[in-house]
Amino acid sequence: MSAALQAAPALARPSLVPARSFPGAPLRAGTRASPLALAQTRRVLAALGVAPGEAQPVPMQTSGDAEQRRRLADLGGKGLFAKEIHEALLDGRVAFAVHSLKDLETELPPGLVIAAVLPRADARDALVLAPGCPPEERRGPLPGLPSGARIGTASARRMAQLRHLRPDLRFGLLRGNVQTRLRRLEEGDHAATVLAMAGLQRLELEARAARPLSTMEMLPAAGQGIIAVTARAGDSATRARLAGIDHSPTHLAARAERAVLAALDGSCRTPIGAHASLTPDGALHLEALVAREDGSFLLRRALRGAPADAERLGAALGASLRADSPADLFA
Repeated sequence: MSAALQAAPALARPSLVPARSFPGAPLRAGTRASPLALAQTRRVLAALGVAPGEAQPVPMQTSGDAEQRRRLADLGGKGLFAKEIHEALLDGRVAFAVHSLKDLETELPPGLVIAAVLPRADARDALVLAPGCPPEERRGPLPGLPSGARIGTASARRMAQLRHLRPDLRFGLLRGNVQTRLRRLEEGDHAATVLAMAGLQRLELEARAARPLSTMEMLPAAGQGIIAVTARAGDSATRARLAGIDHSPTHLAARAERAVLAALDGSCRTPIGAHASLTPDGALHLEALVAREDGSFLLRRALRGAPADAERLGAALGASLRADSPADLFA
């Protein structure tokens, strides 16, 4: 995945404006420019308890946002959503950066670390129907989705799981921020789409969901529902303050899920899902899957162990899935 950063075209860099380190103002927080990204940045600033005027979000147009007519895998992968933000952080133009964890590549560029994550929101995906597409009463998987419906999505993970459950479904490319995808859904190109519940909730759009999909129906992407904050590895002052908002149970889950990705080392076209959670008795339960995009193959497994072994569990589960999957899935 990290190769995506090298594959993306380099952008001309503006004159450097050194970011203020803690304490001081204004703090410059790098972020994508979408409404969801800005809402997530506001949540981080609120968690830090910064006073008005102490922090300044710095919205950036990323390579992944610039091209909406092609699939992300054809452009170089999800690292394109962070390339310019990583550059600004390494250059010192921002003090830290806010991301949807699922959009971060598995291996960050040298010199950057995930310094904090906020408590995880709803990790599930949600089925969103077009206004003229009432739920269909039918038996079997995804009962509210009409037979033969055309689904708009760019996610190989979502397509693979939907096709595995419902071979009758058809698919078309649908990319863009949440509002863009909802607008295109209203224009009638697709009968439905699938969006992250966390994003809908953070934008106060959860009423648009026909229903959340259980993790048994649709295993989420690794890191889904988690807001991550990256910082320079050597910026001890910033990292110390960010450590104060880090949510340990969520960070454990994130480490386990990202360890699955690292072990599988699939291409950006490989459908992979992973979700970890703490059980009532204090164990870490981790599920993951790998599939073909056409839904003809899907392998799903789970492991349970001590939270302190989060990364080891993720590596073991990923290795197990890889060992029993067709080799061409990871080509």
